Formats: sequence, C-alpha cells, structure tokens
Amino acid sequence: MPKIRILTDRVANQIAAGEVIERPAAVVKELVENALDAGATRIEVEFRHGGRALMSVEDNGAGMARDDALLALERHATSKIAVAEDLDRLASFGFRGEALPSIASVARFTLQTRAAGDDAGTEILVNGGRFVHVRDCGRPPGTRIEVAELFNSVPARRKFLKTDATESAHIVACVRLYALAFPRVAFTLVEDGRTVLRSPECADLAARVAEIFGQQLAAELVPIEAAEPGLRLHGLIGRPGLGRATRHELVTFVNTRPVDSRTLTYALIESYHDSVPKGRYPPAFVFLDLDPAAVDVNVHPAKREVRFRCEPAVRGFVVRAVLNRLRELGAGPLGGGVPSASLAGGLLPRPPGPPGPLHAGPVPAPSPAIPPRPAPSTAATPSAPSAFGQGSGVMDRSSRAAAPPDWRFLGVAHGDYALFETPAGLLLLDRRAAHERVWYERLQAQFHGGPVAGQRLLLPVPLELDPVATALLLDGREFLRAHGFEVAEFGRNFFRIEAVPDWLEPADAEPFARDLLGALRDGRLAGADAVAAGEQLARLAAARAIRLPAAGEAETRSLVAALFACRAPLTSPAGRPTLIELSHAEISRRFSK
Repeated sequence: MPKIRILTDRVANQIAAGEVIERPAAVVKELVENALDAGATRIEVEFRHGGRALMSVEDNGAGMARDDALLALERHATSKIAVAEDLDRLASFGFRGEALPSIASVARFTLQTRAAGDDAGTEILVNGGRFVHVRDCGRPPGTRIEVAELFNSVPARRKFLKTDATESAHIVACVRLYALAFPRVAFTLVEDGRTVLRSPECADLAARVAEIFGQQLAAELVPIEAAEPGLRLHGLIGRPGLGRATRHELVTFVNTRPVDSRTLTYALIESYHDSVPKGRYPPAFVFLDLDPAAVDVNVHPAKREVRFRCEPAVRGFVVRAVLNRLRELGAGPLGGGVPSASLAGGLLPRPPGPPGPLHAGPVPAPSPAIPPRPAPSTAATPSAPSAFGQGSGVMDRSSRAAAPPDWRFLGVAHGDYALFETPAGLLLLDRRAAHERVWYERLQAQFHGGPVAGQRLLLPVPLELDPVATALLLDGREFLRAHGFEVAEFGRNFFRIEAVPDWLEPADAEPFARDLLGALRDGRLAGADAVAAGEQLARLAAARAIRLPAAGEAETRSLVAALFACRAPLTSPAGRPTLIELSHAEISRRFSK
C-alpha cells in the first residue's frame, strides 16, 4: 500500500475546483457573488466561446488592498466567518474562501483591484496555480477578474464541457438570476462582443422582470407578500391559468440567494394545482426570508441547494401564502378534476329511461374536430373488431380496429371520460388522451410528408422574449418555418408571429411558441435529428391542438373509430392509457360477490 502523504496546495486546489467549478457558469457565479458581497452597484460580465476562452467580471465595489488581494488567493482565506457559530449568522454569498484559489489553479487568472483610498491598484497574474507576477496597475476603485483558458492545467476536464451554445446559455441564466435578486444593481452581459443583457438600476423586481423577460410576462404577474413568525414570502407570481411548459420561469430565492429547492418548487406547484393545467408550471419569482440559522446553505459544494431545519413548516407556509393570494384573485378550479383510479363514486348516474339504441350500422365518419388523416405510408389498417381479454382489461396491442358494434354508450363522466358497456364488462375512455393520440399520429404523418404550409394571420401576434429565448428562436427559425410557422424580428427581443399551421388556433400562437422555445432550451428539439425533432413537435402540437367535440354518442363513436385507426391506440403520446376496462370478474370482486 502506498504511503500516506499530504497533498500540495496546487493539487488540493485543483481537486476543490472539480467540486466548486463544474462549468464556466460556476466561475461567473462565484465572481458575481464576490462583487455583490463587495457592495457593487454596477457589474459587467463578458465571456467568449461559452466561457472556455475568456470570462471577466468587473464591478465598482469596495476593492482590495494588495495584502488582502494576495490573501484572497490562499485556501480558506475569508473575511466572512471566524468561528463555526458564524455559519448560523451568514448574510453573504461567499464564506469558505475556496472560489478564487480553485479558479486560479485551473485557468489563467488575472486580478486587478483597487480600494477607494489607495493611490494605485494591484494586478496579480496566476497561471494554472503558479504566480506569474504581482504589480501596481491603474484602475478605478473596484475589482476586475479575468479568467482565460479555463481548465488549461487539467485538459481532461475540458472534454466534459458542452457546446459553446449550451455553456453560454448557462452563463446567461446565471447572470439573470442575480440580476433578479438585486434589481437595484445595474448588470451588463456581453457575449462574444455582443451585448445580450443591459439592465440599468431598476426600481423594483417587477421592473427587472420586465427588463429580462419582457413586458408581456411582467403584465401577467401579481405581487405576493405574506409573513408568519420567522418567515416572510414576497415577490411575483403568475395569475391563475397562466402556465408554462418548463420551469425556467419558476425561480426561488432564499435570503436573496438563488437556489434550487425542491421544498419551495413543489410547494408552488402544489399551490397551483387547481389554477394551472396538469403538466404545466406557474411562472413565479419568489423570495423566502428566514433566520439564517434555520437554513443550511453549505450542503452543496457550489451552494446551489439548501436544506431547511423544518421543511414541513416552510412548505406549509408557502402553500398557505400562495393559496390565499390566489383566492384573493378569484382563482377557481380549471374544470372537472381528474377522477381517482377507483370507480367508486366516480361515474355519472345513468340518465332516466333506457339507454339509446345501439348503432348497428357503419361507424360514423370522424367529426370535424379530428383532422383528416393523410394517406398512410405503412401497411393498411385492419378493420376487424378487436377482442378484449376476459378480466384483463388490456387490448391486444397489435389490433387495428373500428369500435366494436356491441359496445353500448352509457354517457360521459366529468367531461373527459366516456363510459361504454361491453360484453366483457365496463370500459372508460379518456377522451382527451384519445384525441392527443389521434392528433399526434396525424400531425406526425403530416410533418414527415415535407414542409407544412402555414396560414397567414390577419393580425400578427406580438411575442416578447428574454435574451436566451431570442437566441434560441433565431437559431431555430428554419425549423419552425418548415413546420408552418413564420416569425419576423421586430426589434430587440421582440418578434411577430405572422403565420401558423392550420391546426393551431391563432389565439394559441403565443403560448405555443413559448412552449416550443422551452423545448428548445431543454434540448428536446435538437436540430441534429430532424425526425426526432419532428416527433417531439408533434407531441407538443397534439397537446395544444385538441378541441374536444360535444360529448354525444355520435361524436364519441367517431373518436373511438379514429383512435382505433392509430398505430398505438392504447396510450397517449405521453404514455397515459387512453382506455381502461373493468371486467365482470373485477367488478364482482370489488363488490365482494
């Protein structure tokens, strides 16, 4: 066994860098936090090639004298804590003294700083953990740190970096978080010589949200303010009914620190259970203030996650606060809720009198709510009725059938669920999931058939975006055009939707465009694989395009016929079942017969 030895400071710093500096955005995060801790009111961030070539952060904060600047590059040198008890009184972002020496050990690191009372500034150059020089320099009060050639001393780490576009998006998202946390601090962000964010000092959070995310979103947000002993929640939340396809606009802060907190995030989502459709997320920018001793910000090397001393109390407070605010706004349920899986008490009673006669003739043609199906390129669809296994409740997945004529339509429960009596038992059809399957396969066939024609809008739909979404839209305009969308640039971060596919209602153009950009941001519409991107677009379109017809027998049977003509009729595009059968045996078992 090799002998145990003490690591050199350089190796120890490089190991620490692996924990703290995951990617270029982590460098920007640490340097912006230092600037804020120094009392800066103006911060300028610049980077090139996704941060791997250059990152610099300049501020007008307090600055440092030469001795302090040199000490700041030593491990665990900090002015924030002296004893362990200070961790319970933290009011700053940084406190461990690891960031600067860790960054300097894996890059070409230049620090220029000057305290307000000093005649000259100090410049320190460190390359891969080795000091190159320390000398005087001229500069205004404040600090500028430049990090070039990230991971030059550990080239293996560079291989794990993503594309420049991905790393750039992370840097932009990071700077936006701190701009939201400190609206009275002016932020400038420059990428490859192009200014992507310039936000002067703002009066409040609402003004900063409008600067970053646009006036359209800001107009849909309402302030929230709530307090209980030891807890305060404030910020902006979305109006009832306003939802997004991703969580990019659901941002949480704890004592002004941007954090990923499952407790806060899921408390917000739970509060909107009856106000936002399932699968969508409310936009929110909320700040939770509490005693620093009641929250541990040191559980993650990059301080990205926090742990509350009493998670249930925090969760309950947030849910109560948001629900009370939504009630003040007159929020109500979006419509029939999803029934429980159990049939007990979940079905509508049978109307008085005998059920209507069964259609023994041909199944009616699909209703206008279902788009015409393009000619399939695969094998012809069999038309023989499919049999349900006795007691299995599962249809043969290889079947391609029209609705069996011996199904007796009983009615619709809770608006979404059609009920049939079948020879094998009872069958529940999820009308929404069935429609999504029908739309998905027909739109998928349409997308595979070549470019999709768009319908011109009489009145173009305005679309205001944040800088990240703007870059994604500009990069993806050809993909959108090939699928029936025409989007014209109309100013900085402002666009007009001038044409949409014929399956999309013009009123849905703006929210659907935001859903598309969310999918692009998550990498679900990567342009490298056109087929996969088209299938993902069809999934998004199916969820947006459905228009449930009337719940009559003819319309429901038309829907069943269209569903059974699909390649995969048993599940929605998201994998939810479209129908469930309860056999005679299952019903008898539940009634203990």
